[in-house]
Amino acid sequence: MSTPALDGYTSHLSLWRRVRDYAVPPEMIETATARRLVGDWAGACSASRVDVEFRLRDVARAHGRDLTHRVRDDLRRLAPDLLRWHLPRTAPDGLLRAGLTVPLVRYPGERPLTLVVRTPPAWAEFGQRISLALWGGSPSGAPPLPHPLPHPHPHPSRRFRLDLHRHLWDAGRSGELALRAGRGDPAADSDPVNLRPAVDRWAAEASLLLRAEGRPAGPVVVRLGGHRRLLIDPGGDAEPVEATGDVKALPLLPEAATWVPPDLDLLRCGVLGPDLLHPLVAAALAPSEHPSAGPVGPVGPVGPQLPPTHRLVDCRGAVHRIAVVDGALTPLDHDPVQLRRERLLSALSGTPLPCLRAVEQAHRRPSELTDIRERLRHGDHAGALVQVEALLGARARLPEGPLRAELDAIANRRVTYGLYRSGLVAPGCPGFPFRRRPTGHRSHPRETTGR
Repeated sequence: MSTPALDGYTSHLSLWRRVRDYAVPPEMIETATARRLVGDWAGACSASRVDVEFRLRDVARAHGRDLTHRVRDDLRRLAPDLLRWHLPRTAPDGLLRAGLTVPLVRYPGERPLTLVVRTPPAWAEFGQRISLALWGGSPSGAPPLPHPLPHPHPHPSRRFRLDLHRHLWDAGRSGELALRAGRGDPAADSDPVNLRPAVDRWAAEASLLLRAEGRPAGPVVVRLGGHRRLLIDPGGDAEPVEATGDVKALPLLPEAATWVPPDLDLLRCGVLGPDLLHPLVAAALAPSEHPSAGPVGPVGPVGPQLPPTHRLVDCRGAVHRIAVVDGALTPLDHDPVQLRRERLLSALSGTPLPCLRAVEQAHRRPSELTDIRERLRHGDHAGALVQVEALLGARARLPEGPLRAELDAIANRRVTYGLYRSGLVAPGCPGFPFRRRPTGHRSHPRETTGR
């Protein structure tokens, strides 16, 4: 008989295992790292599906060369694939939390700036893309640079902030994760997303927060699941106590300091080995088990699982083969004349050959649909296309069915995201949301998801 705590624990591990399998593909890690190591921060962002909303020449014109050099130095330290690895996610799918503005670096001065990473609103999400922006600290939240992109929450979040946790995105400081991850409280109540509070790190992290904000010693709010709030005083010896009354004016401990990183749970329970973690994370959390975790290499979650060259079908008492030939999934043990005749009979409401039924089923609902769907949801469109083309062939034409519906939905979201990025569409505008293509249109996989 299961218990709520065990069910929550299992849900937690299952969620994060799926995230680690699909959210940051190994090809993204390798490409982004290679470009970062040669100083191409913009190329690393592009490889990690990160859109940059500003130009350094505009920053220099508005804020001077000194601040521009500081921004450029931080961008060169940025590992966008590592940032994506650690961004907040939501249950049950493990997708990025929508509509966030997460601060990465604060630049104080007469005209302060903050380097932030943003996730689009849920209605405009496409491919789990994120963006880098500079927030100017104005009352309206609009950056002092040309063509600001509208965002539902432009102000940097108090709860989700990484400016005090550079080890979660700065490649040069990623080794600090081992110290700042904490050990957690194994007796704490389970939560389906963030299982263990990092109680042993709260006092130290609260002190860092107070110093960063220039506040005197005092209580800091810790936000747990539901509506539970605790107060911790890093200068005192008292244990955390339940918060009462209005605590909005008090500093809030960031989410990254509140919970133990899920990778520790995955490693501790043997759900994931160090070789399947991001190499910088593996080098920090399991250096003895993964000493060769370098910046580039075949690490991270596995790539798309390709089908065998031939698949077997029980066809009228015989075992036949179907395989991709000349870019199309084809029965191999029937001659072309017989196949044309059987397709004609099928079009006239006859019963098709089992081999043809297997080909049709593969086009509508392939056995690999679950894996393809997960890759599409997490933005790995290239990996999904490799899998679809290996399964059906590059010349496949998809009939109505679950696979085509998934690809059509991604195509529509791509258009919506492009219009959102250009500022031309928002909820309530005519044509939102977009309609599906008319029934009867047989789409090609490459008409739906672009590489």
